Amino acid sequence: MFPDGFLWGAASAAYQVEGAVAEDGRAPSVWDTFTARPGVIHGGDTGAVACDHYHRYREDVALLRDLGVDAYRFSIAWPRVLPYGRVNPAGLDFYDRLVDELVTAGIAPAVTLFHWDLPQHLEDVGGWRDRDTAFRLAEYAAVVADRIGDRVRLWMPLNEPVVVTMFGHALGSHAPGHALGFDALPTVHHQLLGHGLAVQALRAAGCTGIGIANNHGAVSPASDDPADVDAADTYRTLVNWLFSDPVLRGEYPAPELAAAMPGPVADDLKTIAEPLDFYGVNYYQPSIVGAPSGEPVAVEGALLPPGLPFEPRPIDAPKTDFGWPIVPSGLRETVAMFAARYGADLPPVYITESGCSFHDPDPVDGRVPDQARIDYHAAHLQALADVIADGVDVRGYFAWSLTDNFEWAAGYRERFGLVHIDYATQKRTPKDSYHWYRDWIRNHRSG
Repeated sequence: MFPDGFLWGAASAAYQVEGAVAEDGRAPSVWDTFTARPGVIHGGDTGAVACDHYHRYREDVALLRDLGVDAYRFSIAWPRVLPYGRVNPAGLDFYDRLVDELVTAGIAPAVTLFHWDLPQHLEDVGGWRDRDTAFRLAEYAAVVADRIGDRVRLWMPLNEPVVVTMFGHALGSHAPGHALGFDALPTVHHQLLGHGLAVQALRAAGCTGIGIANNHGAVSPASDDPADVDAADTYRTLVNWLFSDPVLRGEYPAPELAAAMPGPVADDLKTIAEPLDFYGVNYYQPSIVGAPSGEPVAVEGALLPPGLPFEPRPIDAPKTDFGWPIVPSGLRETVAMFAARYGADLPPVYITESGCSFHDPDPVDGRVPDQARIDYHAAHLQALADVIADGVDVRGYFAWSLTDNFEWAAGYRERFGLVHIDYATQKRTPKDSYHWYRDWIRNHRSG
C-alpha cells in the first residue's frame, strides 16, 4: 500500500507551540504584535505560553518516540535565532538540544525555516513587501544550517506562502494584518525569491533533502456555465499555480501576474526555480468556485473584497468543527493534479500537513475519545494510497498536529492535535487518535 521507506511523521510550528516569547533573547515576531491588537484573535488568545514546548520539548519528543513516527516536522523561530538581525546563541542552543533529543529518539528532524513568524523588526522596514527580506531569509538559513544542518533530514524554507499573502497581506485577518487586496502580489515574489535564495544557502552549507511546504487543493467550478469555469480557473491559478509554477517551472502562470511582480523578475525566477529534492503539499480541503454573485463572502472570518472575479461556494460534505469540509478524495485529486501538470518535473511528494480540528472533550480517566479524527486520517491515508497506486511518487505523510496548539486567529478554540493539551496545567494526554496512528504506523511501516 505504501512504498518501502515511506516516512511517517507529525508536525508543529514554533509560534503555535513554543511559548517563551520573551525568554533567552527572543525578539517579538509579527504574531506577537498582531495578537496584542484587541479583537483580532478569538478569545484574546496569544502564543505567549502556547504548549510551553520551549520548556517541555523533552516530554514532547518522548510522545513522538512512543507514537513511533519516523520524522518530526517543526519550525525554527526566526526571531529566536536572529533577534534584531544578530545571532542569538541561546536560541540556537534550544534547537540544537531539540534536534539532539530527536536524533537520540530515532526521529528524523524535518525543519521549516519560516512558518509565518517574521521578526517584527523586519516588518517594521517593509517585511515581505520589501525585497530585502528575501535576502534576510537566506542569511537566516545559513545560520541555522551551520548549527544543525548535519542532523536534519528535510528542509522547508517556506510554509504556505499563499496564506501569508492572502490572509496576512491581502485580507488582513492574519499577521501582519495588512488589507492590500491585489496589491499584496509583491509579497508572493519576495517570499518565493527568499525561498530560492535559502535553497542556495542550504546547498552551500552541504544540506540535502530540500523542498517547500505549500498549501494546495483541488478546485472545481460550481457548474458547467462558462462564467463559473473561468472563475474556477482564475482561482486555481491564484491559490495553486501562482505558488508552484515559479518553483517548478521557473515562470509565473500568466503574463499579467508576472507583470505585477517587482524587481528583475526573469533573473529572480532562475533563483526561485532552484532544483528541489521534494515538493511538500499541505492539504486540508478542496474548493468549489463560481462567478461572483455580488453578495459579501467571508473566508476564514475575513470578508473578501468586492470586485473579485471569483467566489468560493459552500461544499456539500461533512464538516470539521472548524467548518472545513472533509473531502478525502480531494487529497488524491490534488496530488494527481500536480502529477498531471508537472509530469517528470515534479519531485517526489511529501504530504507535509493534513489534519482536522474537532472540539474534543476533556480527558476522563486519561482518555480522550476522538473517533472523528481517526476517521479523517484513515480516509485521507486511503486516498493517498490510491494516488500512490496510480503511480505518483509520494514518500511521506505528516499528521497535523502532534499536540493541540495556538491556531492563529482562532486562538485555542480549535484542536488539531493527536495529543490533548490542558492549557491551564500543560498536561499532555494522548487521544484515541494518537494510539490509532501509532498502531497504523506499526502496521504499515515497510523498508
